[in-house]
Amino acid sequence: MTDAPQTVLTVDDEPSLTELYAAWLADAYEVRQANDAAAALDAVASDFDPDVVLLDRQMPETTGDELLDTLRAEGVDCPVVMVTAVDPEFDVVSMPFDDYLVKPVGRDEVTRTVEASLTRETYDEQVRDYFALARKRAVLEASTAVTEVHDHPAYRELRRELDRVSRTADRTRDDLLRRERPFEHD
Repeated sequence: MTDAPQTVLTVDDEPSLTELYAAWLADAYEVRQANDAAAALDAVASDFDPDVVLLDRQMPETTGDELLDTLRAEGVDCPVVMVTAVDPEFDVVSMPFDDYLVKPVGRDEVTRTVEASLTRETYDEQVRDYFALARKRAVLEASTAVTEVHDHPAYRELRRELDRVSRTADRTRDDLLRRERPFEHD
């Protein structure tokens, strides 16, 4: 396991904005900047594997919408946050992004959105782990005598791990709900 910082790719045709986002995030994340689609694709094709992408929709040559589709087609499955001056319309329903910020944006909004995106990603992994463990438990319980299952050390360890993952996912879910809907948790 590594203690490497989580990574953010900022993509905007205005260098002053990618530099600003990088300055806001640099204390907590490794940030790479790209000012067009080609530079963004080069970044993900190299050794840079972003944990979050901040992506402008309105860029010359290749739009953010087109770049988003290309990133997904290339297997980039991290959260993508659209950061754009374009007010959302119904076309966003079919777009594979994870969050949407309308410019102008401030430091707190960008930072909170990156943090929330990473927390949601962690929660997704925890839920996958939970269901994988639950499925193993169900398979064992369906195919083995009840007393034999409950007495086996591997089954007891599976139950402990399932309980641990469940508690962790519950805490992460509660944290997400507080972030997403703080007014309901005060």
